[in-house]
Amino acid sequence: MASQTGAIVQSSLDALLEDKEFLSNLQNELREQAFTSLAAILSTPNHVHKSFLRVPLENGEVVRIPAFRIQHNNTLGPYKGGIRFHEMVNEEEVTNLAALMTLKNALHEVPFGGGKGGVIINPRKFSEKELLLICQKYVQYFSDVLGPDKDIPAPDVGTGDREMDWMMAEYKSIHPGKPYRGSFTGKSVLNGGSLGRREATGKGVYYTLRYMLYDFLKEQKKWLSDSGNIFAKTALAFEDDPLKIAVQGFGNVGSVAALEAYQCNHLQNKIVAVSDRNVTLYNSDGLDVPALVEYTASNNGDLPVTDEQLIEADVKAEIRDRNDVLYLDVDVMILAALEDVIHNENVEKVKAKIIVEGANAPVTGEADKSLNEKGVIIIPDILANAGGVIVSYFEWLQGRETQFYSEQEVFELLFNKMKSTMNMIFPQYFGDPFPLRQNCYIHAVMKLSTTLYRQGKLY
Repeated sequence: MASQTGAIVQSSLDALLEDKEFLSNLQNELREQAFTSLAAILSTPNHVHKSFLRVPLENGEVVRIPAFRIQHNNTLGPYKGGIRFHEMVNEEEVTNLAALMTLKNALHEVPFGGGKGGVIINPRKFSEKELLLICQKYVQYFSDVLGPDKDIPAPDVGTGDREMDWMMAEYKSIHPGKPYRGSFTGKSVLNGGSLGRREATGKGVYYTLRYMLYDFLKEQKKWLSDSGNIFAKTALAFEDDPLKIAVQGFGNVGSVAALEAYQCNHLQNKIVAVSDRNVTLYNSDGLDVPALVEYTASNNGDLPVTDEQLIEADVKAEIRDRNDVLYLDVDVMILAALEDVIHNENVEKVKAKIIVEGANAPVTGEADKSLNEKGVIIIPDILANAGGVIVSYFEWLQGRETQFYSEQEVFELLFNKMKSTMNMIFPQYFGDPFPLRQNCYIHAVMKLSTTLYRQGKLY
């Protein structure tokens, strides 16, 4: 497990070890042994599957593409996690993301374990036919370890419903006559996918921010004011003022979160900046997010990068370097790109008072500590970006029952699930000395530890 996740899991175990009411049947030497076992189990994956996919290209060449499927832990249910197509994918990253999935599902009471997949390619450099072959080869090479009751992949960076449709079709052809609808989630609705799945992660990301600053703050205002908690002071500072929001990453997660913020009737939001792999667009008066969403939908997902393209999009904005979005004087920053974008070398330049992690692990451990010491609220990935896996669970259920929910029903179920988690986490976060990420990890580790103990797996 990568150092940040591993360190927080260990510190969560340390805190639980000192809590004598937790697993109170375990005392003295037996307790020490059990917690040593927990550290070993949660810090390592159950299985690491690696292969080199043999793929014939349209130019006649044959390439061997490194691919991974990491299965971290299945204590709570089948392994679950996305498949990432990106040229920077590596085994350590995929292993860390699989561990994060284990903890995320435990936190939100989703009956899945944690898994993750990766293929080391830049998907933009392959034709549609070549990508189809890569997807088919991935399923062929890992077919023995995948399945509706074993390991259920979903989309991630570089993949979407098209790739999941291809993979499910290949799984079906390899396993004729066996259940296949639940073998992959994030599929198109036509192929058994759930309405709302594409928007689920982005909606959940914004919902965590809105719930904290509107629903929870209004309900608990007096308690928060009296608590003296440094993070409560940060939240209360934005009670009546319009929020200046910047969004890094304008893909499926960032664009949806930006649109949710733009359209929100509860908070006064102003989206002053958005960015992608090419550019940051800035307007202190607020950007026309619907116009940008419409433009990217017709331009390969890319934001305008020239004055002419801004005119075409009918958007007023300054064109800046893509990394400028991280250092703007804003109230809220939604990080919806890749991991490790805020780190020890640039954290001092970050001015946002609230950071929402739409991507996985966009803030490193050292940067996280530095920001928390300043009273910056960080709504961590394990809490904020769980919308995708929650709706994937709903899709999995719908496939098994062959009964399908309306989009409104899906979003209501999603928000109720996330609300339940936040109502459990926020009172402790604003009432004790632990940062929000640590609070979330403690709850997740507590759930996993209790289940492992009851299953007799700590001896």
